[in-house]
Amino acid sequence: MEIQEEVMDRPDVSDIDGENHYLVLHNDDVHSFDFVIVSLMEICSHEAHQAEQCAYIVHHKGKCDVKKGSFEFLHPMKDQLASKGLSVTID
Repeated sequence: MEIQEEVMDRPDVSDIDGENHYLVLHNDDVHSFDFVIVSLMEICSHEAHQAEQCAYIVHHKGKCDVKKGSFEFLHPMKDQLASKGLSVTID
């Protein structure tokens, strides 16, 4: 399987009210690929292929931006992913 990595230019996150925040999933060496993929599909509305790509990027790079938006938009997703035991931050 070929991994296609999207490179995002991440601006400085200085706009608190804007959409310059990223929900970042971090590698934890605990959860299976399938668990991560299903979680991203359920919580972040990812398509299967997109969730799979994110899981592979996290595994190989240590982290991956899985969603972009305002803090208010991302925070519920962060809480839901964290409640499943996944390591996530908002940057």
